Amino acid sequence: MPTAPSLLLDPELTRFLTGGLSINAGSASAAGVPSLCRAFGCRVDPGPGRLRLFFAGPQAVDLVRDATRSGALAVVFSEPPTHRTIQIKGQDARLEPLVDTDLACVTAYRAAFAQCLVFLGFTEGMVRTLLDCPDEALVGLSFTPSVLFNSTPGAQAGTPLTSAPTPPRAPGGP
Repeated sequence: MPTAPSLLLDPELTRFLTGGLSINAGSASAAGVPSLCRAFGCRVDPGPGRLRLFFAGPQAVDLVRDATRSGALAVVFSEPPTHRTIQIKGQDARLEPLVDTDLACVTAYRAAFAQCLVFLGFTEGMVRTLLDCPDEALVGLSFTPSVLFNSTPGAQAGTPLTSAPTPPRAPGGP
């Protein structure tokens, strides 16, 4: 499968992608049947700028199968309090073994996502249950971002991005 050119992820976008966001990834079978799964965090690998996403293996069976067969993976990163959303697509998804730092990334993600949703009125126990998965059942998919889109609801939704978008301003802000 061809490798798409890598997009540079600036520090602000990297910070956003690795924060306490709602992360969902999708692919499709050869017959066009969609597969979707919630991710348990994202790591931006230094150097080539590959993204590594973590999933509960039992729930991600279809996604992993479809993404590794076709290479195609689309991921949405959404910040619940603001609805700021970035979609990133790639064409070279592959399954990779987890390393110790990946488990630390998942732990940090769970805490950050729980904090984000507790702020909105959800209980920490509910969020932690949503993200519950034994470490030994976690799997990692990595891919090189080939295209980015602003998917934040509003007039600019669907706009391709070439660099990190400016965060939304608070109502009445400058």
